Amino acid sequence: MPHYMIEVGYTAAGWAALVKSPQDRIEAVRPTVEKAGGKIEAGYYAFGEYDIVIIAELPDNASAAGLAIAFAAGGALRGIKTTPLLTAGEAVEAMKKAGGTGYKPAG
Repeated sequence: MPHYMIEVGYTAAGWAALVKSPQDRIEAVRPTVEKAGGKIEAGYYAFGEYDIVIIAELPDNASAAGLAIAFAAGGALRGIKTTPLLTAGEAVEAMKKAGGTGYKPAG
């Protein structure tokens, strides 16, 4: 099953709600991810542009997009970014395919 990195950033109002009622949002969304046919492999709170990073297995891009839309529609996020991930083997296969395309750079 494909893997995705899902990064979310909370709004000030989202953080205010979590300060008022602290909870582990990674565990809170686990059932939602599972209902989409996926599995959370790892989840972390982070410093920087995004506040939570989740590595999840999901059946396909439509499932990943559906989760992103659902999370964004909740209103507590200032941003969400979903990145498809490749295994090392998939990356090597992509490199081999790139080599066989015949592409020539300009210049």
